[in-house]
Amino acid sequence: MNDPFDPFGRDPAQPEPSASTPPAASAESAAPSGATPRSASAAAAISRTKQLFDCITGEIAKLYVGQDELVLSTLVALFAGGHVLIESVPGLGKTLFVRTLGKVLGCKFGRIQFTADLMPSDITGSPIFDMKTQEFRFRPGPVFTQFLLADEINRSPAKTHAALLEIMQEYRVTIERTSHKLERPFLVLATQNPIESEGTYNLPEAQLDRFMFKVKIGYPSVEEEAKILKMHSRQIELDARLEADLATVTSPEEIVEVTRLCGDIHIDDRLVDYINSIVRLTREWPQFHMGASPRAGLALMQGARTLAAFSGRDYAVPDDVVEIALPALRHRVVLSAEAEVEGHDTDELLSALIRSLEVPRL
Repeated sequence: MNDPFDPFGRDPAQPEPSASTPPAASAESAAPSGATPRSASAAAAISRTKQLFDCITGEIAKLYVGQDELVLSTLVALFAGGHVLIESVPGLGKTLFVRTLGKVLGCKFGRIQFTADLMPSDITGSPIFDMKTQEFRFRPGPVFTQFLLADEINRSPAKTHAALLEIMQEYRVTIERTSHKLERPFLVLATQNPIESEGTYNLPEAQLDRFMFKVKIGYPSVEEEAKILKMHSRQIELDARLEADLATVTSPEEIVEVTRLCGDIHIDDRLVDYINSIVRLTREWPQFHMGASPRAGLALMQGARTLAAFSGRDYAVPDDVVEIALPALRHRVVLSAEAEVEGHDTDELLSALIRSLEVPRL
């Protein structure tokens, strides 16, 4: 295994990634007038964070093809302390993505297949009686990991949803009045199938709001699907490919440190007003029965800061907000009955809402 990539100045001699970086924001490169001048060490840390992001995406692309929105949203949520809800049909490589992410980032990963008979103790763990000591001891459940794929979360009953979503918020499990903390970072990638509704329990809006982003992923393009067929049809064990083809480029400790660094990115007051206007306008938009909560604004603020760091800036720009607006808002608004009858799409209405607002000049 390669030495972890360090974004804070130590030189691990990690080679540059081969994958291209995401498109840069179209805003001017000059810092906003209200931004505090950064020190040389802070500038170096931001630069190394961008290199780390490029390196992570380059390694992921060696084994996972396409789905750029999923990759970007997941990394933003990871470094902003959030979670991701994925809406997709089966067979698009979600488990492969989580395992690839765990290997590249040096974190533990796990998977829970949600079913109608899954109980809260099946995911949290429970006390068991130890015959040798004649005492009860806690046996941790599968939620005690760092990257958790909650597959088809809407197939389990509400009390199991509630158990997982409480863990997502508190980062701990309480059993018999004893709290057991989860290791950080902790990221939940929950999936639901938009086609099948038989035997499912829809997540209520209050629980959907706990997810930082909702990502919709579709079928790959012709070129991407051809690449998938060539890459994954050779009957090679996935464990062997993860070990041979991918390098571990960071560690959990560094992820936590980068998360702290992203929280220090400057956001101008005019950009705060822009984010606030977007969120508040969702509550007044005629085609929405229910608008976004203040938690949506927090998701936009944290996501914009993280995107800025990924781009090598210590300040956020409006393009950062616009880039993550749809994943941050689409599960937090509810269409009115008239809009549903007229066949409107949530993303279409949100895009129109954002276009109606004047973009601040920083």
